[in-house]
Amino acid sequence: MSNMSYMEKLLGGVEVEWKTLGEVAEIKRGTSITKKNVTRGEIPVIAGGRTPAYFHNVSNRTGQTIVIAGSGAYAGFLTWWEQPIFVSDAFTVKAQGEVLPKYCYYWLQGKQQQLHEMQSGGGVPHVYPRNVAPLQIPILCPENPKKSLEIQAEIVRVLDTFTELTTELTTELNARKKQYNYYRDKLLSFEEGEVEWKMLGDIANIKNGKDWKSLGTGDIPVYGSGGIMQYVDKFAYDKPTVLIPRKGSITNIFYVDLPFWNVDTIYYTEIDTNQIIPKFFYYFMKTIDMMQLDTGSGRPSLTQAILNQIKVPLPALTEQARIVVILDKFDALTNSITEGLPREIELRQKQYEYYRDLLLSFPKPDAEVVA
Repeated sequence: MSNMSYMEKLLGGVEVEWKTLGEVAEIKRGTSITKKNVTRGEIPVIAGGRTPAYFHNVSNRTGQTIVIAGSGAYAGFLTWWEQPIFVSDAFTVKAQGEVLPKYCYYWLQGKQQQLHEMQSGGGVPHVYPRNVAPLQIPILCPENPKKSLEIQAEIVRVLDTFTELTTELTTELNARKKQYNYYRDKLLSFEEGEVEWKMLGDIANIKNGKDWKSLGTGDIPVYGSGGIMQYVDKFAYDKPTVLIPRKGSITNIFYVDLPFWNVDTIYYTEIDTNQIIPKFFYYFMKTIDMMQLDTGSGRPSLTQAILNQIKVPLPALTEQARIVVILDKFDALTNSITEGLPREIELRQKQYEYYRDLLLSFPKPDAEVVA
């Protein structure tokens, strides 16, 4: 039976009643706590971010729990927990009775964008329990609670299968990345007398970026320390280069072999290709711990003077080319969004979202209450 036929059979003729989230779940604020009041332990403290803020030795929630971040840039961000947690600057949604917790979570996941759009406040954005309580959730087979829970459980089982596959692929990708980093560092480690070494300033000229705001719109990417910012109609450089941040995200090093423009937060390099292959230079620079070279008192910064003193190995160009071929293959497998595991994960995620929306899309009530 095809997936579509299975879904149609599962949901065919199912009656739906819409209830507000506040009617079927307990929505409860977390407990305020600061880092100085935390005793180090293994209990995640969930606040306004996408990951635990720190770890405590006591919990205030146990069992299957939905958490929605309460404030900050990620206010409204949804997470699912099955272990004890301490909920701080966030609130929990605990489905009860006629709604399975995981069914409620998957339904809310389809509302993630809407949750973010509930942010309010002139300074720090907030999302409050009162914002999400009026959201209406579909209750299946309201006249037959047992069947309703059975259908919800089956929907959860199907979506869990997709989630587990994506998780397995992500775990595999992380293992491959560790393997890639190991082999990259091994291939690019040379003894002092094994190859010639030169200062970076002797093999490349570091060049500053410029403002782009007076340029017209086009198809030339504009790079800053965070990546591509905009597209313009003029380029600053059109040869293979390595972009090295000057301020901000100083660990973001880019290899670019197409025309580009760069702003003043990131340098580009004019590379002496008689001495070093640009891609080899890029891979070597990725092994450098840029944070150790930080000269900024607040915002991370790298100066040309510091960068020019980096010692760079110069094996024969044929050996450089061999190393680049090997690392390109590893890089495609672990980082490419057009091939390898990242592409597979992206496809699985889209497949999961398609079936989640298919399974949780029912005729809407006449009007959904908006907070």
